[in-house]
Order: sequence, then structure tokens, then C-alpha cells
Amino acid sequence: MKRPAGFDRSAARQSGAPAPSAPETAAPSRPEPGRAPSASPVGTITEPIPIVRTQEPIPEPILEHKLRPSRAAADRLPLTERVPSNREISKALRAARAERKRVERGEVRRFTKRSRRRRMAWLGAAGVAVALVLGVILVGLSPLLALRHIQVVGASRLDAGAISAKLGDQVGKPLALLDQAAISSDLAAFPLIRSYTLESHPPDTLVVRIVERQAIGAVQRGSAFVLVDAAKVPISSSANRPAGYPIIAATGAAADANADSGFAAAASVLSSLPADVLSRVDTISAKTKDDVSFTLREGGATVVWGSAEDSALKSADLAALLKGAPKASRFDVSSPHSVTTG
Repeated sequence: MKRPAGFDRSAARQSGAPAPSAPETAAPSRPEPGRAPSASPVGTITEPIPIVRTQEPIPEPILEHKLRPSRAAADRLPLTERVPSNREISKALRAARAERKRVERGEVRRFTKRSRRRRMAWLGAAGVAVALVLGVILVGLSPLLALRHIQVVGASRLDAGAISAKLGDQVGKPLALLDQAAISSDLAAFPLIRSYTLESHPPDTLVVRIVERQAIGAVQRGSAFVLVDAAKVPISSSANRPAGYPIIAATGAAADANADSGFAAAASVLSSLPADVLSRVDTISAKTKDDVSFTLREGGATVVWGSAEDSALKSADLAALLKGAPKASRFDVSSPHSVTTG
């Protein structure tokens, strides 16, 4: 509380006036926000400002030592409570990439399961086939399947032993490595062999099946008679006429040249005749392929055959004519649908 101007406490005491009571201490007013505090008026009683003693500041190196943990302790802390190092980041990235690849591989395997099964089945079948082929090749080329025995089948006029001896250079070779060209060259030395087949009978036998040439007639060459087959390959030769075979007298420029020759036509006619008629043929002649004719032994009758076409039908007509007109001296079957006798 402010004293009035000119008031003197000592004068008031001397005059016996009662001393004014001490005014109540007013609470210091807080300055309004934004306004600087005004200076205290003279004589204003204020409370003393307490002095707070603070602790002495901690030196920076000591503070850092207390707040920063050691490297080993920091490594033991979880990643959520510390900053990871570059090595840990790289390790985590590698682990994440590995996990992603593992998941991707799992998805790929899940979606390609059926195709992988098909591929494995095909690969398994191919492997089995390759193994079988390799096994057959290895076994076939091994000495276990080497040739040791040669068996000749179908030889009647030929000597089977001579044929086996001729093929003796093949003995000791594996059956799969026999020289087919050499075998063909060796068998060509036997003119009576018309055709042949080879059969390998494991483990060590070769079967040679031959077809001998069959003589269809004889060709007179000078004073000798040569038995020939349908290809005019000589089979045997003798000074006398072979019994039971007709004489083939094929003349003309194309007698031996090609399949359209007179000999080829005569041979085709002889091959088509039934056995009872063929045995009665004495001589057959042909200048061209269209004028085949032959004579019969009994009575010397002549048969005009013509070309080799429709030989089966002509053979049936001739057999009927020989039974119906056995005394006739001429039988013309060149036109099988209009035969004549004379």
C-alpha cells in the first residue's frame, strides 16, 4: 500500500498517533502476455527470488561415454532400437533376395508340375530306348555273337559244302558285321544260284537259303546242247539232247537282247504251260515276241501261240483241244476267244 505523500513514520510516532497497520502484501501481478513487465514502483515490497543451485555440467567426453553403448552391446540390441550397419543391411538384402527366389521357384514348380511330369516321362522312355539300343549294339558287336557255323538250305544240284567253304572268310566276324558285298561276290561264283537270302541265328550261326535255277529248255550251240533257265543262264552242257526238255529255237536280231525278245516270249510261254502239256513240247520257236509256235512230240502237230499275252487262257484252250481233237495236226490259239484246229 502506498503511503501518502509527506507522511513521516517518525513524526507520527512522536505525536502519539497510532501507527498504521502494515498493508497486506499484494501478490505480484503477472504481466499480460506480449507486454513487457513494468518497473516496480518505489517502495513496492516483493518476495525474494530463490536461487537454485544446479549441478555442475558433465564433460562432453564423459557424457558421450555414458550415453553411447559399446559396439558389442550395440550389436546385441534389436534392430528396432539401433541403427543397423551396412553389413547387416547387405546381409538382410541378400536374405530377402534369396527368399524371393525361393518363393518364385516354388510358384514356378507348382504351375509347371504337369508339364514336368510329361517331360520326365518322355525322358524316361527315351532313356530306356537309348539304353536298349546301346545294349543291342554292344552285344551285337561282342565276340559272343561271332560267326562259327554256316548252314546252306535249298541246294539240290549244288554242293552245300562247297558253298560253306566259299563263305569261310566270314567265320569269326560278329553277325552284325558280316560283309554282305563279299558274300554276294562269293555266291556269284555258282551260276545255278538264282537267288539267296541270309538269316542270322544267334549266337553263332548263319543260314543261307538259296533258290536254284530251273532249266526250261535246251539251246543248241554247234554240236552241244546247253540247258538254260528263263533268263538264258547256262546250267549244264552235254553232247546229247537232254531228255524231257524242249529245244528253244529263238532267232532274230533281238533274240537275246531284252525282255521283248523272241527267247523271252518263248520262255514265258513254256513257264505258263501245265506240266502234262509241257512234257509233250518238242521244239519251240519265235522270231519276235508275237509269233511264238511249237511242235508236239506225238504226231508232230503244230501249235500257233502268238504272243505271250493271255497265256493262262490259251493253255486252258489248248488242253481242251488236245482232248477234243487229238488227231488234229494244227492248233491255233493265238486268239483265245476264237480257237481253230486243222
